[in-house]
Amino acid sequence: MTPRDTGTDDDRVRVRANPRGTRPRTKNRPAHADAVGAMVLAVDRGRYQLLTDDGTLVVGMKARELGRGARGAVVVGDRVGVVGDVSGRPGTLARIVRVAERTSVLRRSAEDDEAAVERVIVANADQLLIVTALADPEPRPRMVDRCLVAAYDAGMEPVLCLTKADLADPAPFLARYAPLHVPALTTALADGQVRGLDAVRERLAGRTSVLIGHSGVGKSTLVNALVPAAGRATGDVNVVTGRGRHTSSSAVALALPDGGWVIDTPGVRSFGLSHVDADSLLRAFPDLAAVAADCPRGCTHAADAPDCALDEWVADGRAGPAGTARLESFRRLLAARTGTDA
Repeated sequence: MTPRDTGTDDDRVRVRANPRGTRPRTKNRPAHADAVGAMVLAVDRGRYQLLTDDGTLVVGMKARELGRGARGAVVVGDRVGVVGDVSGRPGTLARIVRVAERTSVLRRSAEDDEAAVERVIVANADQLLIVTALADPEPRPRMVDRCLVAAYDAGMEPVLCLTKADLADPAPFLARYAPLHVPALTTALADGQVRGLDAVRERLAGRTSVLIGHSGVGKSTLVNALVPAAGRATGDVNVVTGRGRHTSSSAVALALPDGGWVIDTPGVRSFGLSHVDADSLLRAFPDLAAVAADCPRGCTHAADAPDCALDEWVADGRAGPAGTARLESFRRLLAARTGTDA
């Protein structure tokens, strides 16, 4: 074989006539027309529990072509296309080759001062049930506020779910959120049974709902009452710190007996929102957004914002008591985006 001229006089340099790896890579990817539709039920160390459209439980892994990091993330609630062995037999492994466009995305930031570090928690859910105990542990309104912001940003309907109503009157807590017109559910324990489940079931029926809340608020107890076969671990509240221990380690989607899905998430102690801007939150308040259209460019709509049209709206009496209360609630949520957890 005659060596190819490489432009050097050194006889020791030899180049293969047909070097390996010279074929140009193509940007075209397989269409996977035979991919089976499925929903992601759980994620565990790179393995995905999937329910195919024909009702088969399958274990899958993410195809390399989906990419790495946040861009290629596959989360609970995602609708995906799966190829390979979709029989569901023990030891088999399918491949997730595409992710359908999401109808909603619940996200959280790692820290409030790291806007670029955010993570998708759940996709394609209709509503967010913010579970908080009325006592033992004491409710943390600022955490509830932050969850409300996350729901509005995600395009999900928020619902307050107050547990342990047998220990405290829910009325004072609910009064704080009355101007926001957020639906509310209450449950109580009596003789070891959860009371108030009928209203909860009615609210969840036929929908995909995410449950989020502090550890120890009774979230897992509620899930077990709604889905008896779930077997979610429950834990007591620490008598010293007033906080519960984490009993759910990862998000999981569970089918409700009467139709619909409930997605249980791990107990949270903080919820970063640095990815949410003021205009994103304002869109959840169409009455205020219409007034804010007259704000100067770049207005933050905060209480100290100069020449904010919302202040003029209140000052001249157009807002009325209800509008004033709505604005106060909006600004409280606006401040909650960067506030510390409480």
